[in-house]
Amino acid sequence: MVYKYKTKGTCSSQMILEVEDDILKNVEIVGGCNGYKKGITALVKDMNIYDIINKLSGITCGFKNTSCPDQLAKALSEIVKNK
Repeated sequence: MVYKYKTKGTCSSQMILEVEDDILKNVEIVGGCNGYKKGITALVKDMNIYDIINKLSGITCGFKNTSCPDQLAKALSEIVKNK
């Protein structure tokens, strides 16, 4: 299933996530750093969403209380909550 998540407090503005049987099959990040998008997409593809949430939750960026990785964890947490 494909989910859209509007990020908050980051350079990216939206994440489009494809999740199948608790596995993140694809993620498209709109906005933000090109290198980050390529790197994080390669790292999390085909990972269990619960593992991603555990690894990325709470990561901050500079003076912000969130980050793109944290927003990805929040997006996945929202998917889990709404299952």
